[in-house]
Amino acid sequence: MRTHLALIALIVAGMSAAPGQSVRSLVNGGNDLYKNQKYTDAEVNYRKALEKEKELLEGHFNLGNALYKQGKFGEAAKEYENAIQRTEEARVRADAYYNIGNALLKGQEYQSAIKAYIEALKRNPEDAEAKHNLSYALRMLQQQQQQQQQQQNKNDKQQQQKKQDQQQQQQNQQQNQQQQNQQQRQQQQPERQDRQISKADAERILEVLKNNEREVQKKLRARQAVRPRGEKDW
Repeated sequence: MRTHLALIALIVAGMSAAPGQSVRSLVNGGNDLYKNQKYTDAEVNYRKALEKEKELLEGHFNLGNALYKQGKFGEAAKEYENAIQRTEEARVRADAYYNIGNALLKGQEYQSAIKAYIEALKRNPEDAEAKHNLSYALRMLQQQQQQQQQQQNKNDKQQQQKKQDQQQQQQNQQQNQQQQNQQQRQQQQPERQDRQISKADAERILEVLKNNEREVQKKLRARQAVRPRGEKDW
């Protein structure tokens, strides 16, 4: 990503002054501090200038630069927007939109950054850096969307798996409950000793009984056959 944070010099003379430092001296002093990379001190100067002159274009624009250099990208974007509202000059507005795009890009707000770069190019179509950053923002947006889609798919799969696990757990609980209920019923009911006899078993039992009866009859006849002579029944 390429940046161009140009300072706007205070060109309007005769600004209202206050005891101590004038608006002009505050802005110029802020610019000197900015060039010396003393961005926090420069921010202080620009804010003091804006306290004296709230509509000061240079104060808002340069304050945005100082905030940007400190990594305060959200605050910087707001100051660039304030600068846009206070000028009709196409080139200044183009630079402000460009810087807004940079600030949003740093914050990974790619969709909004793209819109800002487009606004900058509307006012300065030959801005090669704006075109470069716009292309970069478009690639980053596509990558971000792909990552978000992958994460969404992952979340969906996890949610589906969680749902399946819950259903399986419920089924297991139901099966365990059914088994417990069945065991309780079996414990409460006396065991039944009845057993069904097959047809073949019944025939064998009858055959045994018949054989036993024949043996008994045979023995009775044998006893009668050896009965001593002379005995009689009374």
